[in-house]
Amino acid sequence: MQQIIYFFQKFKYFLFFLFLEFIALTLIFNNLNFHKSKFINSANAITGGFYTKLANTSEYLHLKEDNQHLSEENKHLKNLLEQHKIVSSKDSIAIDSTLFFQKSVYSQAKIINNNYSKPFNFLTINKGKNQGVDKEMAIVNHKGIIGITESTSNNYTRVQSILNLNSEINARLKGKTSYYGTLKWDSKDYNIVQLHDIPRQAPLKIGDTIETGGKSTIFPEGIPIGSILKINQGNTAENKVDIQLFNDMSNLRYVYVVKNLDKIEIKSLENGTNE
Repeated sequence: MQQIIYFFQKFKYFLFFLFLEFIALTLIFNNLNFHKSKFINSANAITGGFYTKLANTSEYLHLKEDNQHLSEENKHLKNLLEQHKIVSSKDSIAIDSTLFFQKSVYSQAKIINNNYSKPFNFLTINKGKNQGVDKEMAIVNHKGIIGITESTSNNYTRVQSILNLNSEINARLKGKTSYYGTLKWDSKDYNIVQLHDIPRQAPLKIGDTIETGGKSTIFPEGIPIGSILKINQGNTAENKVDIQLFNDMSNLRYVYVVKNLDKIEIKSLENGTNE
């Protein structure tokens, strides 16, 4: 105990200097956007390298499970090819350009860090600016939506999970109806999210599928989200429906980054800068 007291007495001025330096840096990063952006990008690069090593070790231990996921993905894509009458060969895929107009580009990435037990959860993927990833891009896999890119460094990206109290995503009831709502999370269960403000006249049933509504420049329409688990009874002020996610948010590995090819044009028009 005396040695500890002696240590603080001997280095009290230096420790006081470090304390003031910490306060100064905190004020700078919290109040100046340029410095804050540089700090986040540097932190992404450093932690990204560490997470990559952990993810590579974990990946080796889950090879059998990953092969099963790839098999399911191949089956899903083959079904899509058949449904849309796309002629495929070993080396290429031919699409009738008069019927199909590409609006999005999908690129593969791997999740190297995943949080799901906090009120504000984020993920880290192993792709960044050098691979064409930018802010406000959708992150999905073959089962459904996962999140939206928030900040990027050269080779890594931080993703705001749908399990985040700040997350709000346009969603709809799948089918011929056009009933839309806002997808949020109440932070209680990482397998269940809530659909808010869907019209009371919507013909909701337990087990119905909820998907993205497409009323944004981030998620394409028709991406799966989950199925209706519980419908609130009575005429409450807030019409809320519990949605069981198709994804197990505690067990994610490979994902797709979705780039909207029309995003810049749409944003320009909405902001009144298009001439």
